[in-house]
Amino acid sequence: MSAELVFGLTPRSASVLIGAGLGIAFGILAQRTGFCLRRAIAGEPGERSAAQGVWAIALVVALVGTAAALGSGLLDLDGHRLMNARLPVVAIVVGGLLFGIGMILARGCASRLTVLAGTGNLRALTVLIVFAAVAHAALKGALAPIRTSLGAYTVDLGGVSSLAALPGGVLLWSAVGASVLLFVVARSAARPLYLVGGALIGALAPLGWLSTGWLLKDEFDPIPAESIALTSAGAETLFWWVASSAIQPTFGVGFLAGIVGGSFLSSVLAREFEVVGFTEATSTGRYLAGGALMGLGGVLAGGCTIGAGLAGVATLSVAAILALASIVTGALLAQAFPRFNLRRSMMADAASAGAVFTP
Repeated sequence: MSAELVFGLTPRSASVLIGAGLGIAFGILAQRTGFCLRRAIAGEPGERSAAQGVWAIALVVALVGTAAALGSGLLDLDGHRLMNARLPVVAIVVGGLLFGIGMILARGCASRLTVLAGTGNLRALTVLIVFAAVAHAALKGALAPIRTSLGAYTVDLGGVSSLAALPGGVLLWSAVGASVLLFVVARSAARPLYLVGGALIGALAPLGWLSTGWLLKDEFDPIPAESIALTSAGAETLFWWVASSAIQPTFGVGFLAGIVGGSFLSSVLAREFEVVGFTEATSTGRYLAGGALMGLGGVLAGGCTIGAGLAGVATLSVAAILALASIVTGALLAQAFPRFNLRRSMMADAASAGAVFTP
């Protein structure tokens, strides 16, 4: 379907506006629900179960929506990098572990930090800038040799780059995954309203795929099929910010800007906007290291908790499933060591100094 017929714009221009719209929705919903995979893994006991339920219901809706798009023939992801038959297993595993460790150090995944930046959190904004800079360096700059070297170690998946290639197809395996996740939702302590918010966040993933892969499909001005993601969006936004006179904005630029705008609007209306900076009790180095690890790890793994974890896993991509598993493993490993866990480390430091720690 030609974008000119729908918006009177080129597909590339329309994709920026659609990305911004999805970003605004994500920013509002994530700000209200506290949507973050790190909270589901390493949050406080009282919030962890609720966060797991919200994240699980988001993935359920993403799975079902994407399966419907693929099964109906509206969406075709053959040839997409997530469906590459040569799986860069070392890069994905190493990248996922680094990203998981990084989000524990920074006390938030990339999506959560983007949302917090919109609410006035200067710590999150600083980490987000480091995240984007390192991601761009790994894609096109000084750190690119790391990506290419680790990416050279691949495993041939043959025709099984997606679980949809297994007997039963996309509908069966999406249903299996959704059933397991619904069990997590049922056991969670998430409030019904938060579950609704999580479900709406999950719907943004198939909407992203359908918008770029079907609605804006144009043989004369093709754009890649993509969905909501933060690693590529951060790198593209940084590059566009410093060279906007030479390059055009992308879907990712619109999406990231939309998240910041949506979370800003939501926090202002809820009277929760507050400028927060670094303090003496805050371990600045760990925050910055966390942002750097997430930037490098997100590129190596092929995405973050949103790009690989939500939108990617929803396609049943083996690469995305491995990336999400590696991210979760990295976070659990970091959580087990107090020196990697920013909050536990700060509490220990404060206790040894005779101070009272305030999160």
